[in-house]
Amino acid sequence: MGTNEEKYESLKLGNQLCFPLYACSKEIIRKYKPYLDNIDLTYTQYITMMVLWEKKTVNVKTLGECLYLDSGTLTPVLKKLESKGYITRERSNEDERNLVVSITPKGEELKDKAVEIPVEIGSCVKLSPDEAKILYNLLYKIIGNVR
Repeated sequence: MGTNEEKYESLKLGNQLCFPLYACSKEIIRKYKPYLDNIDLTYTQYITMMVLWEKKTVNVKTLGECLYLDSGTLTPVLKKLESKGYITRERSNEDERNLVVSITPKGEELKDKAVEIPVEIGSCVKLSPDEAKILYNLLYKIIGNVR
């Protein structure tokens, strides 16, 4: 058996993988804030719009899976985006239990205002394309492992 100090080594903040992931995420989202303020979106609204810019129409369950968000978190985001006129929410014709989200023309127009945001954030991160790809793959590997 090791010393008392060794016993608690795993509890040191400097030995945690989760902490730099948390801090990095928090700092990057903080960098997004001024850009997102310019288009009046929160980060969660922004990533929701990213899915809708790509898919145009998606059911809420699939949207939640894409964003790793539960319906309790997603519902207020969708209500806010709908009140801004960026999306519509309607019951599916095929299955009334499914709620379908669609982008509106106003939501499509917002894409032009947001198009430079990833470039701006990328310039803050300062990773080479190879480093970014490695990090991206590692992060998704972790997500897959912990889910």
